[in-house]
Amino acid sequence: MKSSRGSLPMYLQIAETLVRDISAGRLIDGEKLPPERDMAADLGIAVGTLRKTLAELQTRGLLERVQGSGNYIRAMTDPQSVYAMFRLELITGGGLPTAQILEVGRYPKPDDLPPFGASQEGHRIRRLRRIAGKIAAIEEIWLDGSYVETIAREDLSESLYLYYRTRLGLWIAKAEDHIDLGRVPEWAPETFGPKPGTILPHVLRVSHAHDGKTAEVSHTWYDHSVARYVSRLR
Repeated sequence: MKSSRGSLPMYLQIAETLVRDISAGRLIDGEKLPPERDMAADLGIAVGTLRKTLAELQTRGLLERVQGSGNYIRAMTDPQSVYAMFRLELITGGGLPTAQILEVGRYPKPDDLPPFGASQEGHRIRRLRRIAGKIAAIEEIWLDGSYVETIAREDLSESLYLYYRTRLGLWIAKAEDHIDLGRVPEWAPETFGPKPGTILPHVLRVSHAHDGKTAEVSHTWYDHSVARYVSRLR
């Protein structure tokens, strides 16, 4: 199990990979993890980094560390992962998601978006998504403009939900996904692979904040030769 580098600290990247494995059932409740030195060697990281990862999982209630025995998975029905609500995986399963910001700006909300939020404007964030380093999807996210006046590209990390929570005090509590087919938009970068106009699986996501208000609407087009979308009921 190897992780690809992103802007999250390495111990969090690995924690997120393990959380996704727990959520997908690849690691089951009560399963004993390999000895720490063996696990660190398999991941290509220092033992100290792995121990930070395991401490993070323990804090989230996903790991029980038994003195003299080892580390055991404690699976939950809703793992507290910053990626848990977006389940785009490699066709073979799993893979750490990372994101490259293509463009960030504040604009009037387009008419074709479902009505949401209190502002007439929104922050449009376009991203290229990778899974385990493989280009898999493009996204256009609209965050309601009432939460913050401006968003700088350098403020954003691999997880928008983590940015929302730590910088804006916004918690995404529920998401509704609508899956259909859609044409790749004109702004898609050449590196994505499928050309503009190509028909691909498309996900419209409507995300609700902890106060019940609709905070965000997003479009995702994903390359089904690379990735699959796993529905996650909330």
